[in-house]
Amino acid sequence: MPKQNLKKSVLLPLRAIVLTLVLTAMVGGAAKVHADQFDDQINALRAQNSDAQGALNGLSAQAGSYQEVINQLQAQINGVQAQIAANQALQAQLQGQITEAQAKIDAQKKYLGDDIRYMYENGQLSTIEELATSKNLSDYVDQEEYRITIQNKVNDLIKQIADLQAQLQRQKGQLDTLVESEKQQNDQLASAQAQQQQLLSFNQSQQAAYNGQIAANSGKIGELRRQQAILNARYNIGDFKGDPNNGGYPSAWANAGQDTLIDSWGMYNRECVSYTAFRVHQDYLAGKNNRDMPYWGGVGNANQWDDNARAAGIPVDGNPTPGSIAISNAGAYGHAMYVEAVNGNQIYVQQYNQQLDGRYSEGWRYTTGLVFLHF
Repeated sequence: MPKQNLKKSVLLPLRAIVLTLVLTAMVGGAAKVHADQFDDQINALRAQNSDAQGALNGLSAQAGSYQEVINQLQAQINGVQAQIAANQALQAQLQGQITEAQAKIDAQKKYLGDDIRYMYENGQLSTIEELATSKNLSDYVDQEEYRITIQNKVNDLIKQIADLQAQLQRQKGQLDTLVESEKQQNDQLASAQAQQQQLLSFNQSQQAAYNGQIAANSGKIGELRRQQAILNARYNIGDFKGDPNNGGYPSAWANAGQDTLIDSWGMYNRECVSYTAFRVHQDYLAGKNNRDMPYWGGVGNANQWDDNARAAGIPVDGNPTPGSIAISNAGAYGHAMYVEAVNGNQIYVQQYNQQLDGRYSEGWRYTTGLVFLHF
């Protein structure tokens, strides 16, 4: 079963409870402290945690919606940015074509200017002079038509290039407008995404606050459980007669509802770890162990025992011996067993809650997958 981390503070109600116990003992009573004496406080804290967890679940779902919108906006931003990049590349291409066309116009104008300058620099003959110097009228006509044709072709070419340049300029102007519109769209999407991100950040801060509240309440619950263990320990070990039908486990713990009492080591009754802790303590009292059972309340799940033991200097290995504690780390909480006998690769174990029913059982099993603690 899961355990809460425990703190050192002492709660005010404990004083009244201890005083009551002392007075009861003085008048000859032997009252036991039951786990339900702190139930009101524990249940109130659990109710707060339940409410906080409900709010946390709602915030988590809401955070998922915010993140989904952020992802969708990012996809749109990526698409718009890709369009902007493509159109900017086309802008550069059109600008290159416009520049190339201007260069052609400049070249043709220079050609035409050179031709006109040549004619003026070398002097133009009058029509009569041209006729007089021509061999015949046909030569004169041919020369004149040639000059006119060349000039017309140059002028036509300049006009075609100028028209193309004007068309490219119009296309570039339209493209400039489109790119500017896409940039505005990108800015709007980025602004919407920033707003969603702010909402998500606020949501996450709320989740952190609820998680902090849940953790604080869990710590308080653990402290209440620890106080129960301390009080119960005053009357548990030594006063309880073992139940032979339950592996010697104290009758008061064995006959109570599962997880309704806390044993002397901070563990719930009728759990595997409670039973093995009791057996370790009994063996210590009988001189069979070098160490008594430590208080492992709050860190007492079976799959934590081998790490707890190593930290406490308790040997842990793969060799079972009678009286050792067998630990399986399988599952969410693991399982703890008391080794009664060893036969090769098999061990005879006594245990509680092996079938998750809070009952005692015993029998042979293989040592595969187990480690053994030697107190």
